[in-house]
Formats: sequence, structure tokens, C-alpha cells
Amino acid sequence: MGTVAIVASAALAAAPRILVPALGPDTGRPLAWAGYVWLGVLLYLMLALLVLEIPRAVLAIRAIARRRNGTAPTSAVPELARVPTATVPRDAEEALPGAGSAPGGAGGSQDTGPARPDRRLFLSRAAALTAGGIAVTTTGFGMRTALGDPVIKRVPIRIAGLAQPLSGLRIAVVSDLHLGPLLGRAHTERIVRMINGLEADVVTVVGDLADGTPSELAPAARPLRHLESTHGAFFVTGNHEYMFDGAEAWVDELHDLGVTTLLNERRAIRHHGAVLDLAGVEDLSAADHGRGPDYERALGGRDTSRPVILMAHQPVMIEEAARYGVDLQLSGHTHGGQMFPLTELTELANPVVSGLGKMDNTQLYVTNGAGFFGPPVRVGAEPEITVIELRA
Repeated sequence: MGTVAIVASAALAAAPRILVPALGPDTGRPLAWAGYVWLGVLLYLMLALLVLEIPRAVLAIRAIARRRNGTAPTSAVPELARVPTATVPRDAEEALPGAGSAPGGAGGSQDTGPARPDRRLFLSRAAALTAGGIAVTTTGFGMRTALGDPVIKRVPIRIAGLAQPLSGLRIAVVSDLHLGPLLGRAHTERIVRMINGLEADVVTVVGDLADGTPSELAPAARPLRHLESTHGAFFVTGNHEYMFDGAEAWVDELHDLGVTTLLNERRAIRHHGAVLDLAGVEDLSAADHGRGPDYERALGGRDTSRPVILMAHQPVMIEEAARYGVDLQLSGHTHGGQMFPLTELTELANPVVSGLGKMDNTQLYVTNGAGFFGPPVRVGAEPEITVIELRA
């Protein structure tokens, strides 16, 4: 039964990535929920078991040392007292009257009752129960965080040479909504409602809008038509737009919803008589589709007296942004690591995982994103919507 359960759990964990794309977000929704939640439980079950192996190993080493020193106890469970008894050969013991009789019988052997469980077996069972409890509790906490309202972060950022009329300009930043079998129209409606409450001057959606194509997920994205801001809403593609071969279709869909996609281009934002440039480049993964980021097209030949903000899905794109003198890059992609300890591993591949960083004279802000990918779990990385306030 245990073997069947293990094989079934492995199949369930793999099923969402294999079967859900073929079934579609609606038909595959129950399977996606079951598989992705179980995947989260397995991750934390594995981590808990690994951690609990440390005290088990220490106890095992101590037991080996005691046996070598001849000090190991003869019983797995200490006895309160030991009563010396005579040693009787087994064949003689069996010949004695009353052998095998109830305890206390003259000359009879004592019936000690059911065998006590071995200490190692007890520790193994205790560790398994503890690990299971930790995994379920952590996954439950992470689901509550992932499925709850994103936190609102207000981040003031100073830009060198920013004209005074632009000081106070508010830019709402959101990314990684990941509309799909687990996150649908209600998720988008909540994001739009929260962004509209910020009274932003500009709204930026920095990639990974959906895990699928508009033919499957357009209804879930339609609340974006209700985004409110002074100068409009802008979008750049992320790697997931190309993963599902839906980039061009999403550009058309968003255009119909009043959201402008910046495909290696820029727009002048005129605010209180002053101007800044808002640029956007395609994601790095577009190179696999004969496209890709074109920094020269997006940033070349501009008026360098204007500050420029670049929307680029992946934080690693800051290297090129710095070469072109970008003042501020807005990125997502990392989810802030999404699930501890992946939060730590994500740092190995990104210059900034979450929050504000800098390379040369270019500042980089990375948002945790408002959705999730894979398990509906966030531990150590809350979903967020950021409002950046530019300051001179």
C-alpha cells in the first residue's frame, strides 16, 4: 500500500505540468489544485525529513560509540530496577514443571508481555509524524499568504536630475499575475481594485500575465480594461508569454483592453509640464522565437536630459540597462523566491530578488509579483503591489 501511495503521489505531483495544458484551465482545474498543493506538501515534507535526520544521526553515532565502549544499555527502555536471576540452560528450563506458566509460577519463566518497540523505530515514527505536521502546517500557511490580498508597498526612489514637476509622480508596479487554472477573473478584479485605490499616475504590468493563451484566459484578463491612472497602463512581455506561445495574441488582447504593450519601444510621459521616458523591452526568452530585447531600438537616440525608466521582466537585464544609462529598471520574474528555501536559491541567478538594488548609476526595483507559479504557496515572499513615488 505504501509503494502504491508513493507512486501515486509522484504521478499526482507531475500531472499538472503534463496534463493541465492539454486539458485546458477549466477542465484541468481540479487536477491542478490537487497536484500543485501536493507538490508544495512534498517540498516541505522532504525538507522537514532532511532536518530531522540530523538528530537521528547524532543519536545513531552516540549508540555506536556506546556499543564500542561496552556501555550500551541492554534494553531499549531503561528499567527502574534489575533483579538478579539464576542462569538456566534452555533445555533444562523447558523440562522444569510449570515452564511457560503464568508469571510467578514456581520455576517458571516470566512472561514479559508484548515486546516493546525498538527505540530506533519509535524515533523513526516520531520523526515521520513531526515532518508530516510541519509540511502540512507550512503549506497551509503558505497557501493563506499566496491566495490572500497582496500587500501594498510604498517605495520612494530618488532620481538624479529629475525635474521638480516630476517629483511625486506615482508609478504602480505589478507583475507575475499568472492567470491560469488556479488564478482567474476574481484574482484580476482584486488586483485592479487595489491598483485603482492607489491613484497612480502610471500603471506598469511587468510581464508573466498568464500561463496560457488569450483563447483560454481572455475572460480572466478582461477586468484590466478598468485600470485607472493619469497617463495610462503599460505592459511588457515575460517568459511565460512565450512559454505558452501566446505573446503576440496577448499584445492584441491587451490593446483591446486599453493596455499599451512596449515592444522594444518607449513613450514620453508628460506630467505637469515636464517629461520622462518610459521604455519597455521584450523578455530574454523571446530570442527562442526569433525576437528578443532590442535595447538600441528602445533606448537609442533619446533625449538624455530626460530621465528614463525601463520595464524589463527579468532583473538580469539590468546589465544592458546600465550600459544605456537607464535611471530606473522595473522588473518581476523572481516572485521574491516564492517559497523558502527557494528564496535563498533565487539569489544565485538574480542581482536582486526583491526590493531595491543598484548597478552603476542604474537603480533596479524588483517586485515579488501578485500571483504564483506552480504550488499556490508563498513562504517568506508575500505577494505585492508596489507604488513607487519618484523624488528629485
